[in-house]
Amino acid sequence: MNYKKLIISLTVPQFAGLLGSFFTSSAISVWYANLLKPSFNPPNWIFGPVWISLYILMGISVYLVWNSNNKKSKMALNLFWIHLVFNSSWSIIFFGLKNTGFAFLNIIILLIFIFVLILKFWKIDRLASYLLIPYILWVGFASVLNYFIWTLNALL
Repeated sequence: MNYKKLIISLTVPQFAGLLGSFFTSSAISVWYANLLKPSFNPPNWIFGPVWISLYILMGISVYLVWNSNNKKSKMALNLFWIHLVFNSSWSIIFFGLKNTGFAFLNIIILLIFIFVLILKFWKIDRLASYLLIPYILWVGFASVLNYFIWTLNALL
């Protein structure tokens, strides 16, 4: 086991989440609280534990790929690190800029990245690919939620 790679793999996704949370936390009680939301909008408290769990799964997944010594892993790793930019930037766009339409575009790009990562990781380490399934499901749900928030508040 390569502990240095493991620590980096687990820490960088959590840092990406922490970066996004700086923009989220200040907007939740004021701006976000006043938005119209669909009936299936989960309570605010659920987002933190879900994202922390997903970032842990991402970290384990990227560690498995990074530690695989597979020739295909370099491209997959580069895609993973790039995808984290879209992951963090969603919170900046949605909560920081308060631009739900642009955030929707960003989350669709993120969803595509995750799908491609699952395919790339599958060729390197199947468990790494499986570990990303909860992530794509949650981001798929978040995409639908983002869309409804955008359309419900478009005229406000």
